[in-house]
Parts: sequence; structure tokens; C-alpha cells
Amino acid sequence: MTSPYRILDRLREGHALAEEEIREVVAGATRGAAGDRSGGEAGDGWTDAQLAAFLMGAAIRGLDAAGTRALTRAMLESGERWELADEVPELADKHSTGGVADTVSLVLGPLLASCGVPVVMLTGRGLGHTGGTTDKLEAVPGLSLDLDRAACRRLLAEHGLAIGTQTPAIAPADGRLYRLRDHTATIRSIPLITASILSKKLATGAAAVVFDVKTGNGAFLTDPAAAHELARTLVEITVGLGRRASAFVTDMSQPLGEWAGHTAEVRATFECLEGHGAADLVELTYVLAEEMAAQVGRPVARGELEAAIASGRARELFDRWALAQGADPAWIARPDLSLAPVEAVVEAPRSGVLARLETQQLGLLLAEAGGSRHAAGGAIDHGVSLRCRARLGDRVEAGDELARLYLRREDDALARRLRACFAVEDEGAAPPLVAEKVVLEA
Repeated sequence: MTSPYRILDRLREGHALAEEEIREVVAGATRGAAGDRSGGEAGDGWTDAQLAAFLMGAAIRGLDAAGTRALTRAMLESGERWELADEVPELADKHSTGGVADTVSLVLGPLLASCGVPVVMLTGRGLGHTGGTTDKLEAVPGLSLDLDRAACRRLLAEHGLAIGTQTPAIAPADGRLYRLRDHTATIRSIPLITASILSKKLATGAAAVVFDVKTGNGAFLTDPAAAHELARTLVEITVGLGRRASAFVTDMSQPLGEWAGHTAEVRATFECLEGHGAADLVELTYVLAEEMAAQVGRPVARGELEAAIASGRARELFDRWALAQGADPAWIARPDLSLAPVEAVVEAPRSGVLARLETQQLGLLLAEAGGSRHAAGGAIDHGVSLRCRARLGDRVEAGDELARLYLRREDDALARRLRACFAVEDEGAAPPLVAEKVVLEA
């Protein structure tokens, strides 16, 4: 067993770590108690300081393809593996790298399940400028996301849909490493992102996973080349570990759909499931749903998805699933989607075209107002929300409403910073919603 000092020294010198050394890092993260402490000899848990040094070394020096695979596999094997596809062969999963107003998961799950394609998702919480699916679903009173394998299996049998959050028994090393990545500015390392995502996603054991990798100024990876690299890495390692996979690189240079904020995004979910959702949110949901269905060998045509919404079948499945996971029946019968009462309006300062949005800054302003998390464990005001009425490339007239922010109290300084996020110019256009699809070549 190699000591932490020796592993860190080799990483600092730029040597590729052997699989056994990477397994020792993950084992040390799993064994060690949280917080820095003395010790760290071979056989002990690694301290926070040692793990932080590993993360910084991996982010600066990088891990090669073999090292990224080894880290992913070791983190996956550090906890439970449910292997649900052994019993549900057409089980599909989806992961988004996150952004502002990414409501797809809330719509896509019940939509696909209503078309006969079972879906399982373990969701996460938001940090920084992003909103997490777990946080959004907690805007539904009573809804429980604490699921074990037996509960997932029952929900899939009864409703074709199970959405939970990561359990302490799944990829326990990731919980500790993710916290340290946030503290050490190593969030954007592609090998570390890959291992974190896949150690959780592959633990449930869906037959196929489709990845939605965001790029643009509201994404963690603003550079399209970096987003492509992550998408390809996720697909290659997932396939290498025995699951089917594909990925899309999609735009996050503006919020997806009209609504951002947790109660507001539940509102957007219902709008989509009732047939009057925002065009870009609906289109991306359809693209991902079609690909997930194809990957598990149960193709679903666009018309079938549209029929599930038009008939009310998809919305009905959302309600049945939410009730099965503990949602308040009175709320489901009459949803309270009230937003915070103080409104700050952004108007176009001149006639022209909406040319740019500072999307990451919009997410940070929402967090500052209480509508998202500044840090793990932070409180959320579910009613703090943003509605974007204009899209990139739209022609607007002076005084037209571009956006409306719903706050708990007046905040003139925040409202001024919000207005600065919108640029109206003579020309401008929206990037394509889907930049590329990434699959392994035959």
C-alpha cells in the first residue's frame, strides 16, 4: 500500500498514477473522517489536506484516459451498486451538467414514463450559480427524494419513474471529494467532473445514460471545446464500463425556458406537461427523450411524445409519481405556485435586438436573493424567481419588458445589477440549442 506522501509526490512531478495508487486515494477518502487530522500513514484515511492536494494536482497536471477511468471505477466501487437494469432492462437515465433554469429532468421523467420507457434519476443540489433538481423538487410539499434500491424498484414497477437523491451508501468517496473540489477551485477539472458524475450515475445501473453537457456563459464549461471533451469522455467511460451512452452539447448562453427559481420551475414543468411550455425547453426535452428511448431499444417517435402531453397522460403520471413519493395530496390537487411578492422589472433601454445575456450572473443574483444556494446546506427561498420574457435574437422596442425578478423585499442595488445582465444592440442571434451529438464511432 503506497503512502499518501509518495502518491502526491509522484503526481506533483507529473507522473501518471497507477491504478493501484488511484484506488488508494479513493480508499483513503472513503476511510478517512471528515476534517483535517493528523496521521495519513498507509492504511489510514486520507486527511482533507492530502485529498485537497490530490485534487489540485489532478486539476493542474491532469489525469490521462487510463487514470480517469481508474478514478471513476474506484469511486463507483467505493459504495453500493444497484444494477437495476438486471430487473428493468429498458431502464434509462439522463444527466445534465447544469445551468440556469434547466428544468428538463422534471418534464422528461414523467413524459418518457408515460410513453412506456422507465426512467431512474439520482439528482443533485445546486451550488454557485446553478439550481439543482433536488432543490427544485423540494418546492413540492412533502415530496421525498430519500430512496433506497427497494423503493426505486417499487416505484419503477408501479409508475415507471423513480427520482431520488444520492444516498450516503452510493459513491461515498464522491461526497467528500466533491465538497473539497468546491473549496479548492477544482470544480472544472474534466477528469474530476467525469469521475464524480459517473460514480453516481452508474451506481443505479440503468441500461443507458444520455448526457446533456452545457456550454455558453451560463455553464460551468464556457468553452465549447472543453464541453465537447467532457461529453466524449463521459460517453467513452460509460461505454467502457458496460452501459450504452451518448451525449449532446447544448446551449446555456441564456436561461432555458422562461422561468428560473424553484417554485417557478415547477410552474414551468406543469406548463410543459400541459402543452404550453417554452419552445426551447420543450424542444430539448423531446431531443433527449427520443435519444434515451432509442438507447434502451424502445424508440419513441416525436408524435408519441406530443400525444402524451396533449392527452394529459404525462401530467397525470407526474401527479401519481409525486403522490407515491410522498407529495401532499392537497397540494397536488391545487398546486400553490406563489412567487415572492416584490417585482423588479427589466425594460429594454432602446430599440434593437437582445444580443447578450450574462447568464451566470443571473444565476448568482438569484442565489444572492435567496433563490438558490451559495453553499451546501444553505437555505433556499423557493418563491424567489426570474422570468425572462425576451430571448436572444428577439427584436425589442424601447420600454419592452425583458425580464421580471420576484423578490422577498425591495433591493434597488440588486435590481440595477440585474438590468446590467441584458444587452440590447443593433444585431444579435441565439446560438443553436443543440451544438452537437457525441457518440462512439463504430
